[in-house]
Amino acid sequence: MQETTKKRLGFSAAFAVYFVALWMLWYTPIIFPLKVFVVMLHEISHGLVTLATGGQIESIVVTPAEGGLCKCAGGSAFLTLSAGYLGSLAWGVLMFWGAVRKGAWSRGMTAAIGIFLLAVTVAFVRNPFGLGFGLLFGAGLVMSARYLGVAANGVILMVLGLTSVLYAILDIKSDVLDRPNLPSDARMLSELTAVPTVVWGVMWIGIALLTAWWLLRWAYRRI
Repeated sequence: MQETTKKRLGFSAAFAVYFVALWMLWYTPIIFPLKVFVVMLHEISHGLVTLATGGQIESIVVTPAEGGLCKCAGGSAFLTLSAGYLGSLAWGVLMFWGAVRKGAWSRGMTAAIGIFLLAVTVAFVRNPFGLGFGLLFGAGLVMSARYLGVAANGVILMVLGLTSVLYAILDIKSDVLDRPNLPSDARMLSELTAVPTVVWGVMWIGIALLTAWWLLRWAYRRI
């Protein structure tokens, strides 16, 4: 029991330290590749929901300024616009789950995400930066799954998963709450539904914070 308590306290401390470090380094070049990867997941999430609701993806663009655009036709506009930040959260939960699972789950999931990223990049990404980044990052994940062990892949998934969750919090704050007039998913949803942009931002941040808390509790209990 005492050993379990120590492990749980150690995990909680590491979890908190990572979140604080990520928060502090968010606007530095160190986090840049992780943020661009999460931007790709954000745009891919828009596209997947468009496909699921009967539409089609025309193209995906990801820029060095950490911006992105998924051009879609048809489908549910409401669900597609809602899918960006909520999709980032869902990807974060999925990767975190793969990291915490025992056995070879981490290697398999790292490979699957890498292959998926490569396929989406080839099929839909249409700008040079986005194309190059998607191919390199996807190949890197596949190589990690192939040549690194279960523990290393678990760390990769946990870093990517936590970054994806935190991205939803910080990016919503920056693009929606701090600059509500900036063109964003929330702004377009506001125009579609007449619900103020800030309301969508507060709602999404609340969901993201609850998700982060749930992940911590879930992982804590599994130790």
